[in-house]
Amino acid sequence: MIAEKAINTHEKVRDFQNRLYLTAKADRKRRFYALYDKIYRNDILKEAWKRVKQNGGTGGIDKVSIGDVKTYGEEKLLGEIAEELRTGKYRCKPVRRSYIPKPDGKKRALGIPTIKDRIVQMAAKIVIEPVFEADFQPCSYGFRPNEVLNKQWTGYLKLPTKVVHYG
Repeated sequence: MIAEKAINTHEKVRDFQNRLYLTAKADRKRRFYALYDKIYRNDILKEAWKRVKQNGGTGGIDKVSIGDVKTYGEEKLLGEIAEELRTGKYRCKPVRRSYIPKPDGKKRALGIPTIKDRIVQMAAKIVIEPVFEADFQPCSYGFRPNEVLNKQWTGYLKLPTKVVHYG
């Protein structure tokens, strides 16, 4: 029953994204003014939580981890997020600053959002991504899901089939 629910949630989200994509693709001048209420839909938030869980990572400034959310109650947290978004009371927290070393010896700053903020960000991504995806040209590959940046060059680059030694 739980697995069946998860499949239905995933299918509902994919269907929603597909409908948004097809609508945006059919009418390029169409503007989507009312998407905010889609972000706090139960199925969207569940899918967002599933993706955040899959990505793993550490907690933000509040030090709440993914394990802590499981202990607290996933449904309970998603319900609280939905209510805060619905009532306009949601406010993101400051990010936790962390530094990772770069090969040249310098350090690169990272901003780590809270798990709650990551869920909301992922929900927003799930909702708006199909609208933007419809506007991309077929030859655009950078920063798109399931696309490889260098894919555009595969038709142009021909590697030699034999090696010639000059000597």
